[in-house]
Formats: sequence, C-alpha cells, structure tokens
Amino acid sequence: MLANFGRIAIFAVQTLSYILRPPFYFREFLHALMQIGYFSLPVVGMTAIFTGGALALQIYAGGSRFNAESVVPSIVAIGMTRELGPVLGGLMVAARVASSIAAEIGTMKVTEQIDALVTLSTNPMKYLVVPRVVAATLAVPVLVGVGDAIGIWGGYLVGVTRLDFNAATYLKNTVDFLEAWDVGSGLVKGAAFGFIVALMGCYHGMHSGRGAQGVGRATKSAVVAASVLILATNYLLTEVFFSA
Repeated sequence: MLANFGRIAIFAVQTLSYILRPPFYFREFLHALMQIGYFSLPVVGMTAIFTGGALALQIYAGGSRFNAESVVPSIVAIGMTRELGPVLGGLMVAARVASSIAAEIGTMKVTEQIDALVTLSTNPMKYLVVPRVVAATLAVPVLVGVGDAIGIWGGYLVGVTRLDFNAATYLKNTVDFLEAWDVGSGLVKGAAFGFIVALMGCYHGMHSGRGAQGVGRATKSAVVAASVLILATNYLLTEVFFSA
C-alpha cells in the first residue's frame, strides 16, 4: 500500500512538473475539456436536482420535530454548496471520467500506441496526461457551480410545490444565509477533485496490465481510488476551511 502511495505521489509530482514545461498540446486539452466538462453536465445536473429536492424533504421532516421548518432554504443552499454539490459532482465525474481515461490510456498501452508516441519523440506524459489533468482541474469547478445552482433550484421546486413555502420568502432566505465562502469553498473542492479524478485515471491507465483483463482492472482501480481519495480529501478540506 505504501509503495502504491509512493508511486502515485511521484506520478503527481511529475505531472505538475510537466505542466510548467513546453510544449502544451492545446488540441488535446480542448478535446479533454469537452469530454470531461461539457458531456458531464447532464449526469451532474440530474444528480444535483434530485439531491436538492430530497435534501429539502429530509430537512423539512427533521425540522418539523422542533418547529424549525423555516431553516429548509438556508440549509439546502449551504449543504449543496459546501458538501453535496462538490462531493456528488466529483463522484459522478469520477465514475464517468476516471473510468474513461483509464480505459482509453490502458488500451493505448496494450496496443503499443504509447510506445509509438515515444518512437515519434512525443512524451506520453505531456501528450496524454497533462491535457487531461489540466482540463479536469478547470472543468470540475464549473460543473460544481452549475450543480450547486441546479440543486438549490431542485430544493426550491420541492419547497414551493410540495412543502407550501412562499416562493419569495424561500428565495430571500436562501440569499440572506448563503455566503460567498460557502460557494467558494465548494469550487476549491471541485478543482481538487478534478485533479484527483484525472490523475487516477491517467495513473492506472499508464500502469495497466496487458490484455483485456489488465485494462478492466485498471478501469476499476481508477474509479475506486478516485472515489476514496475524493471523500478523504473532502474531509481534509472541510477541516481546513471550517474547523474554526
């Protein structure tokens, strides 16, 4: 386990060092940005809207025990922006993107396309890893921001249509209690989660075993590692941001 952590740490440091060195493959970056960001919007949006609606129902049910139903708008907004938006968005992207990256790079390794890149004097880290890591680090915070908005909207729909909240009052409570750092902390988490997702996909793809079974194991390991690291990193960042 420690050896694996060491290899991942070395791979991360190498990736960060290559980001600062030319050349930068802009076409690969744009392609990765579309695959990771734009095409992940539907799954992140659907996850967020149902999560926001379910959160409103749960908070209302719990708050009604203490005559505190009025806290639903503020808790939905804070819960989505601080925790549920970044974490669920990161996990959905991990399921979709980490597996895709690991399978793609693993297949390239099995079919010796990575060896061909080396033969053509192209650094595989620069060509395959750096564009995907940079694209995920930039795209996931945007997805988190969109997911936060959709999740709060889902809570608003449930609050107004099912829980008989006044629409203007619901929106006022949301705006009054939501602070800029609530949103900002979630976006910082999103950037960290995007880096983790792409890094795990690339790492396990580059270290894939031979054959179809090797690619399958790499894909599975990438999703599991990315998901666990997202949850662990979320706790660490929450401790740093809100421990006071």
